[in-house]
Amino acid sequence: MGKSLTEIAQQLKDANKKIQLIYAFNGTGKTRLSREFKQLIAPRADGDEEAEQPELARKKILYYSAFTEDLFYWDNDLALDAEPKLKIQPNSFTQWVLEEQGQDRNVTGIFQHYTNEKLTPHFNENFSEVIFSFERGNEERSENIKISKGEEGNFVWSIFYCLLKQVISVLNVAEPSERETDQFNQLEYVFIDDPVSSLDENHLIELAVNLAALIKSSMSEVKFIISTHNPLFYNVLHNELNSKACYMLERHEDGTFELKEKQGDSNKSFSYHLHLKHMIEQAIEQNQIQKYHFTLLRNLYEKTASFLGYRNWSDLLPDDRQAYLNRIIQYTSHSTLSNEAIAEPSGPEKNTVSLLLDHLVESYNFWRQADQNDNANP
Repeated sequence: MGKSLTEIAQQLKDANKKIQLIYAFNGTGKTRLSREFKQLIAPRADGDEEAEQPELARKKILYYSAFTEDLFYWDNDLALDAEPKLKIQPNSFTQWVLEEQGQDRNVTGIFQHYTNEKLTPHFNENFSEVIFSFERGNEERSENIKISKGEEGNFVWSIFYCLLKQVISVLNVAEPSERETDQFNQLEYVFIDDPVSSLDENHLIELAVNLAALIKSSMSEVKFIISTHNPLFYNVLHNELNSKACYMLERHEDGTFELKEKQGDSNKSFSYHLHLKHMIEQAIEQNQIQKYHFTLLRNLYEKTASFLGYRNWSDLLPDDRQAYLNRIIQYTSHSTLSNEAIAEPSGPEKNTVSLLLDHLVESYNFWRQADQNDNANP
């Protein structure tokens, strides 16, 4: 029987683990789970908004998803055609890490490492807003620009990472009376939901390794929960972190959820590839093929091609490759405009999913062996 997200949050709390790592497909509910967990650990009284509680000492949980959404927003001032600014809501966290700890240079360095060494943030004096420019050398600077959503995510993560690093350093002083501040003595949890999704694989791996090292350096009683939809990010964290509990969050058809404890990385444990395959097989069996199943199918082909050393995933398609390729791309393209939405798959198009899945399984020993291992280890 499935559970509500509130019950899943309670399950995480009751586990009482130092590190809990959660994998979930996009749209499953992991971000909502972070909010439910926050409400469980630090419930907000009626009419008591977080902005009205700026004192760090009241914080029992620090979580990244809300940090991103609640504290930063753009002031475009379109009416006056002014230079765009990224505004920072008044809050005790950024004030402490930027103003009191002077971490703005470190923030800039991390941000440029993950984006572009010439893309430079400029904080105002009280750290309430940021403008961005490209530094071209010879004291030349581009006009202030509005950075992309991915770059914005990198920037916010850079601030959060510096904050987390400082907090861990403070709490690693065993005797509370000897700490430079008592502001974090009440902190119990750090919940990080999908830090940065716009990075290339090399930077994503580096971010995961650095985050794991930071978490392992924590000697206090603070507990960490990390959720992600990215199997590579999950796998690196799994391999880097010791003494962690690993889960897969699943959502059932009736809207309930299940948090399954797993052992091993995404391929060996909850079998990321096999899970995708199982989802497609269920849809075929129930005649419920939707557009997103083409995306899952393409994902399977891409991962299999990479594992077997093929240059292109389309090399694994049956002989009439171009026909199948066109059909799959039609349903997996992200460039389609909303007013050009593709119709639901027709009967023959749904049959394509079944045919190509069968072809993948029957043509490559990799999948037959995977099925055997899965059946041997239910």
